Amino acid sequence: MSCQAALNPLVRSPGWCFVLSPHAIAAVSRFYLPHHTQSLRNESIRCWSNIPFITMPLSRAHGKSFAHRSELKHAKRIVVKLGSAVVTRGDECGLALGRLASIVEQVSMLQNQGREMMIVTSGAVAFGKQRLRHEILLSQSVRQALHSGQSQLKDMAIPVLEARACAAAGQSGLMALYEAMFTQYSICAAQILVTNLDFHDEQKRRNLNGTLHELLRMNIVPIINTNDAVVPPPEPNSDLQGVNVISVKDNDSLAARLAVEMKTDLLIVLSDVEGLFDSPPGSDDAKLIDIFYPGDQQSVTFGTKSRVGMGGMEAKVKAALWALQGGTSVVIANGTHPKISGHVITDIVEGKKVGTFFSEVKPAGPTVEQQGEMSRAGGRTLAALQPEQRAEIIYRLADLLTDQREEILLANKKDLEEAENKGRLALPLLKRLSLSTSKLNSLAIGLRQIAASSQDSVGRIIRRTRIAKDLELEQVTVPIGVLLVIFESRPDCLPQVSALAIASGNGLLLKGGKEAAYSNQILHHLTQEALSIHGVKDAVQLVNTREEVEDLCRLDKLIDLIIPRGSSQLVRNIQKAAKGIPVMGHSEGICHVYVDTDASVEKVTRIIRDSKCEYPAACNALETLLIHRDLLRTPLFDQIIDMLRVEQVKIHAGPKFASYLTFSPSEVKSLRTEYGDLECCIEVVDSVQEAVEHIHKYGSSHTDVIITENEKTAEFFLQHVDSACVFWNASTRFSDGYRFGLGAEVGISTSRIHARGPVGIEGLLTTKWLLRGDNHVVSDFSEHGSMKYLHENLPLPHRNTS
Repeated sequence: MSCQAALNPLVRSPGWCFVLSPHAIAAVSRFYLPHHTQSLRNESIRCWSNIPFITMPLSRAHGKSFAHRSELKHAKRIVVKLGSAVVTRGDECGLALGRLASIVEQVSMLQNQGREMMIVTSGAVAFGKQRLRHEILLSQSVRQALHSGQSQLKDMAIPVLEARACAAAGQSGLMALYEAMFTQYSICAAQILVTNLDFHDEQKRRNLNGTLHELLRMNIVPIINTNDAVVPPPEPNSDLQGVNVISVKDNDSLAARLAVEMKTDLLIVLSDVEGLFDSPPGSDDAKLIDIFYPGDQQSVTFGTKSRVGMGGMEAKVKAALWALQGGTSVVIANGTHPKISGHVITDIVEGKKVGTFFSEVKPAGPTVEQQGEMSRAGGRTLAALQPEQRAEIIYRLADLLTDQREEILLANKKDLEEAENKGRLALPLLKRLSLSTSKLNSLAIGLRQIAASSQDSVGRIIRRTRIAKDLELEQVTVPIGVLLVIFESRPDCLPQVSALAIASGNGLLLKGGKEAAYSNQILHHLTQEALSIHGVKDAVQLVNTREEVEDLCRLDKLIDLIIPRGSSQLVRNIQKAAKGIPVMGHSEGICHVYVDTDASVEKVTRIIRDSKCEYPAACNALETLLIHRDLLRTPLFDQIIDMLRVEQVKIHAGPKFASYLTFSPSEVKSLRTEYGDLECCIEVVDSVQEAVEHIHKYGSSHTDVIITENEKTAEFFLQHVDSACVFWNASTRFSDGYRFGLGAEVGISTSRIHARGPVGIEGLLTTKWLLRGDNHVVSDFSEHGSMKYLHENLPLPHRNTS
């Protein structure tokens, strides 16, 4: 029979019967339509029992494990080892059906992608214990009911159940459960039971290898377990005797042995802990090890083994290192946590930062976790410096930007050339990427402004209260902690943000875009050179590892605030990915300019041109132009349209504006659009009140402008528009930290909590309370106590505003 037989609803093969679901038949049929015939010949096809399987292009030469997590997405053959704690219920009698169903779903998803999945499972003992307990209770209840009466039932005792008997009773049920679950995804599973002897006997080992390869070729998921009904106790000191020998004494060693025997790309070991910790999980100082390298065993203190099963974490690490030595990558992760178990396997294969990844390739520099710790320690030292010392660092960095301009521009030229050659950046982003002498000079001026304004930032007293006699309270400014700033295509952002972090005494992690790698590298080097004059080089770290942004957003124990600077999509992604870390920024920059009936003809076109055309890719550029209805078909309106045409601005008509025109521009798809280019929307409003309502409905609370000569109308607009920046007769482009006199900004925040608008030094500070007393206790202030609260406001010390 040919592969066309796969179109039949029922396909038979000796010893097996497979029924294809209507969805499966439809999917297969699509591959065999006439216009697909030629392309099908070019695909890799596995044909088993006349059913075709289109495989993914996931081949690679085996023999060397993956060096980085990001490469795991290329894994073709994968073993998933399920520990006893993963598949077993908390009472150790029966299976955790919800977790097991989720695991089967993930394995099925990967299998249907064209990967070759194998499962090494525990659970037969638990399943058998459940069955045997039930049978014994049933048997005892019948006997006691016959001979002793119902009053004796409560005294029944369950005998100790021998593990091998439980395994024998539970193995068939366990496999039947897997079969039923995989059937839901039109996937067949096969059972293989092994013992250590099966690997020591060469003929049996070859047979096992051949069976597994044949099952994988036929798109069947092998489910392997130790034959616990007959397995002998492990021999002491027989484990890990070399690359070619590993004693199978638990499912960890079995999974490692199978992974190497089958030249597997990835072994995922699921347990009841997040991964490998440097000390027993739950202890005060235990830290999860993100990446484990051979030879790091001395830095780990192992605890006791799991509540169920044969092996503990030490056994898992030994098995993992043995598999790694054999060319298989390994990840140990938590398969029991309800919030992550539903996607833990697919997350690992996608390269996400889950569990402990075993790698033979040590990075040249520190890990991002180490960088976070260095940044925190360096930031605390930085905050303890005198204000003059922090200012001196920033002045030095400003000097370096001009002194080393040739080296900076040369590095920037490399970035520009690579971006242009690869064609991966649009023109507005290329403009952001480009540095020039004038940009560097402006940067230096801004940094000097920051240095001058930083003299009285950290440790400034903002409130003093006399609580009682000799009991005084102060509220003082302090750094937030460690900032993570993620920026795209803007290398000038690095020295700006660094200077603000230095001035505010914060540690800083910087994650720049790959397109600015050379520029970011030299600018970070100069930043650390400036920091070195007071021994705080580590306070500012540039993340050069292959960390994904989503993984960085999970480091809630290292990072106190995330500040994204880039596209609205980047900001939204970070806000979504952040796990317990506050994100300060704006998701969109939908800025409006409202032209009132009393607007000055001379001011209108200048302000609109500057707002839209000076830098259309900026977040503070005009996106929607609101025009009072009375201005339509007036010379002023014609001037606005003529100016936009000369500047080659593409106009989109809002619904009301389009209704006034016979031949209108293309009607806007959404009034909530940030174009980021020479495009804008024009809409008509009937009054300043309607303009305010439109801004509140469609704006992003970033920057909004009114152009009018009527002071009353202007004040109404200024007071009623609820945006971070609201201007009268001024371009939206003034919404900027440098232009506000802040020296620079880490970004513009549209949040209503903490900082809002362009965020400078003040926005990177929080406060703490200092209470100075003299043997004061609260009981002295009780109803019958000897002291009374005064709560007197005290004058603040003179602030240096020079």
